[in-house]
Amino acid sequence: MNAVWLVTGAAGMLGRDVLARLADEDVTAVAADRAAVDVADPASVRAAFTRHRPAVVVNCAAWTAVDDAESREEAALRVNGTGPEVLAGACREHGTVLLQVSTDYVFAGDAATPYAEDDPTGPRSAYGRTKLAGERAVLGTLPDTGYVVRTAWLYGAAGGNFVRTMIGLEGVKETLDVVDDQRGQPTWTVDLADRLVRLGQAARAGAAPAGIYHGTSGGETTWYGFTREIFRLLGADPGRVRPTAGAAFARPAPRPAFGVLGHDRWAATGIEPIRDWREALREAFPALLAAQ
Repeated sequence: MNAVWLVTGAAGMLGRDVLARLADEDVTAVAADRAAVDVADPASVRAAFTRHRPAVVVNCAAWTAVDDAESREEAALRVNGTGPEVLAGACREHGTVLLQVSTDYVFAGDAATPYAEDDPTGPRSAYGRTKLAGERAVLGTLPDTGYVVRTAWLYGAAGGNFVRTMIGLEGVKETLDVVDDQRGQPTWTVDLADRLVRLGQAARAGAAPAGIYHGTSGGETTWYGFTREIFRLLGADPGRVRPTAGAAFARPAPRPAFGVLGHDRWAATGIEPIRDWREALREAFPALLAAQ
């Protein structure tokens, strides 16, 4: 009998790509959107485990409205903190591997070199605090079978994101002012989905130590540099993109000035880190254009 993989948050941008990636494997993938499984409701999670008996859970369910979390932290915590805690409890009971997707927002964002997996955390936003609560719940409950994969600057064809927004704006704006004092790693959801599946497989085979991994692309850039590359791939003049400071776009939640993550821990698994962000963006671009 094929192993069952339960994907929560399956209707989201990353969840859809995880399911697409699992279609290439000899497993039974169960897509669980919010209506099917409320990750913060023990009864809902218990019912899903009783019905499907998953060997691996990939938790893509998340509150991702960063600014709204500042005024609704309790609601965000229910999804980002309580949800992973409930899932981890069920995984412990059933001997299930749990892959928890997290974020660079758990760090203070004031580093000058890439954050290592074991660097001290220090979130400066409600969103970051709630995601850190989820990390701690998973690692504390599942010291041997819990995996936290931090990511950032996600884009994909299956949802709204920065790349698709910039593609749309290029056609209607003569110039664009884009933030040039925040650094990160644009990451294609297809690449992240692949690493999540491979990590889950390695975990089941006893070939991947439990704990924290960083699932972001190689290299780094700013939103300004990212947009210039998007314009270049569109055949548009990158000179139409103008640099500006993040202070020009005041938002409720502070953004990390530096969210670049290191990838050293993958060496322990035999799985290579995600490729450079430019190479991934080039490959992703046809699908992103088709989705517009």
